[in-house]
Amino acid sequence: LPHIRELNVDTLLILSGDHLYHMDYRDFIDRHYKSGADVTVSVIPCEAKPASEFGLLKTDESGRIIEFKEKPRGDELLAMQVDTTKLGLDADEAARRPFLASMGIYVFKYDRLEQLLAQDERWVDFGREIIPTAIKVGHVQAHMFDGYWEDIGTIGSFHRANLDLTSKIPKFNLFDAEAPVYTRARYLPPSKIEDTQIDDSIISDGCIINGAKITNSVVGLRSRISKGVQLEASYMMGADYFQTLEDMRNDVNDGIPRVGIGVGTIVRRAIIDKNARIGSRARLINEAGLTEAMSDDKSYYIRDGVIIIPKNAI
Repeated sequence: LPHIRELNVDTLLILSGDHLYHMDYRDFIDRHYKSGADVTVSVIPCEAKPASEFGLLKTDESGRIIEFKEKPRGDELLAMQVDTTKLGLDADEAARRPFLASMGIYVFKYDRLEQLLAQDERWVDFGREIIPTAIKVGHVQAHMFDGYWEDIGTIGSFHRANLDLTSKIPKFNLFDAEAPVYTRARYLPPSKIEDTQIDDSIISDGCIINGAKITNSVVGLRSRISKGVQLEASYMMGADYFQTLEDMRNDVNDGIPRVGIGVGTIVRRAIIDKNARIGSRARLINEAGLTEAMSDDKSYYIRDGVIIIPKNAI
């Protein structure tokens, strides 16, 4: 607050760092100003199955939020159903998505935020503490968003969102001419791909891929993938650096794999973090179908059924 206070702002837009979506914030802020709200919460219609994982709310005819419950279950969840046709959905869509979930994105009148935070210094969470109190003591409005939005705060959702980018028509469009997605320029060479079969995948800059089969996967920058590798439904994040020939000779002398994936290895439904070293003829396939697991040496984990190779792991 001391840092923000110095800027003399009257309106504060608060965003979440673990969501994937396209939104024009101008529409959101315009709605906030026109309604005269103290707080405006961006909401999205959702189905019953994921609804219990979010903060759910109800509005009156004017869009004012009159009730909010954080991650309700059972009868509490059923009681939070609303008629989403009033927010612009057709009858079929409204029946499929009868809940309004908070997206964790807010616009505040700055002075009202200070007043709310001053009520209890132990408060740490918007969904559990700030928003319910704001509804009781002030004017809180809902802003309806009906585009693609994914909360990628879990391993399963992070894996799904990244792999969806490889589908024929992805839900999140990296190539939207109206709102293109940019990355930090790294000035890497183009990828070199030899004798490799690639289906429904994304290959980043600076990769060297030789004699592999890659399906429904995202391959990050500077990745090295050797002959006979099968990479399926996986996100390989790549490497922070290129190894020199001397580095690779030293790895051989030290008895460790070079950075990347070695000859004949099979990887299925995995997230491979940066600079990982996976040797030859390994099988990372979760054959037992485990949901949660961890190796004794912490070289791999399984979360939500997805294999995770940590950064710099061997």
